[in-house]
Amino acid sequence: MHRAMGTTLSFYRFRLLRRSAVAPLLLGLLFPSVALRAQPSAPNSIAVPSAPTSTGVPSVPSMTLQEALAYARFHQPELRAARERFLAVAADARIPSAQWLPSAGAALEVVGSSTNNSTSTIFRSDAVDLPRIGGTTIHSTPDWQPYATTLATVGLRQEIFDFGRIAAQTAASEALVAIERDRLQGTHLDITLIVTQAYYSVKAARSVMEAATQAEQRAQVHRDFADVGVKAGMRPPIERTRARADLTRFTVGRIRSEGNLRIARSVLAAAVGYTEPELDSSQAQEPVPATPSLAQIEQRARAYQPEILQALDRRKAQHAQTLAISASTRPNLFATAALSARAGGAPSNNGLVPEGRGLIPSVPNYDAGLIMSWPFFEPTVNAAASASRQREWTYDAEIAAAQQRALAAAQQVYRRTRVAESALDALAQAAEAARANYEQADARFRAGLGTSTELADAEAIRFEAEVQQAIGGFELATAHANLARVMGD
Repeated sequence: MHRAMGTTLSFYRFRLLRRSAVAPLLLGLLFPSVALRAQPSAPNSIAVPSAPTSTGVPSVPSMTLQEALAYARFHQPELRAARERFLAVAADARIPSAQWLPSAGAALEVVGSSTNNSTSTIFRSDAVDLPRIGGTTIHSTPDWQPYATTLATVGLRQEIFDFGRIAAQTAASEALVAIERDRLQGTHLDITLIVTQAYYSVKAARSVMEAATQAEQRAQVHRDFADVGVKAGMRPPIERTRARADLTRFTVGRIRSEGNLRIARSVLAAAVGYTEPELDSSQAQEPVPATPSLAQIEQRARAYQPEILQALDRRKAQHAQTLAISASTRPNLFATAALSARAGGAPSNNGLVPEGRGLIPSVPNYDAGLIMSWPFFEPTVNAAASASRQREWTYDAEIAAAQQRALAAAQQVYRRTRVAESALDALAQAAEAARANYEQADARFRAGLGTSTELADAEAIRFEAEVQQAIGGFELATAHANLARVMGD
């Protein structure tokens, strides 16, 4: 996956299930009796023997893997939250460039004060650059008589030249957008991994349920056959007792497997953000992707893994922040203009008092100016820039650590995938041999040559082999999903 996310922003982390921890969790959830003994192996196709249609699990809507991923892209709450965070940071990045737009303001004042002042004109206002014009009578001694003053004004301010200050602030904000984009991409990859693992856990749970259901059905046939043999006096009563015990054991296994299938469906529904409590996987076989070479995996991990990209962009963002802090002490040139009406109740130098004695702003004025300010020495700004520069060096170490983690993960996932692929043929052969062994034991039992104990052992071996086949398919599929996550694919 390239770093550009596209105009749809279709792709912070979904923490419900996390990467390599998901597989052991789901194995323990779906196959509590065999998870500790499971070996990494899988058949060519992910699914195991087809299931009977009559089970105790209600039918629910199903999706293919691509449909589940597409649905999660727009409905998964964690992914939607990540997109909104990205849009919020992108909106923040547009704030510094708005300083190039003109700003306007207005002010309305009524003030009572003394007027011991000389003629002066100064600029001082937050909303409007308004000059103070004083022309009151100058006295040799202070006069503490209060007079009313009123003011109504509107003004305009326009940036002329910023000496690169705004550009540095904009670059620092845009660098934060790149970090958030990396987080969004990482969230997308995490959701993809979680949905894929949940999807194949449903398929594996269904395979286990099918194996348990078929084992129960065969046990019922054996129980009935043993009943007939005991009643006919051809078999001892212990044959019937053992057959009933085996049937009860497989019935319990079928009940548990049905419950585990429903749990797996609920996990899949939560993973994709589905509105219903359960979501089923499609029964169509999903293609098994080819495994790239270790060199290709490491190369893609270094180039596209979001954690590495995020560490690199953090370093760039900190450098941009250092430049923005340093640029805040550069000069600033802007134009200002205002239109005002004012009046003061104090007598002026010519002895005239405005109408209303300062309560009506009846004296008009306008002003226009070009102002340049330069905070050329700010110790606190210099200290902040030095601290930001120091933080840049810490991100160099974080980049190296992220690259090391990525390469280690790539090597581990690659070897797990190869192990699963290497055990593929052995698992398929084991399942076939277990079925053949069962057929022979069944034939011997029906011919009166075999015992129920022999048949029960053959049934247990077959059931175990089919469950191991389902686990192997799950492990291979999730190994490929983890491989795609490591490569940022």
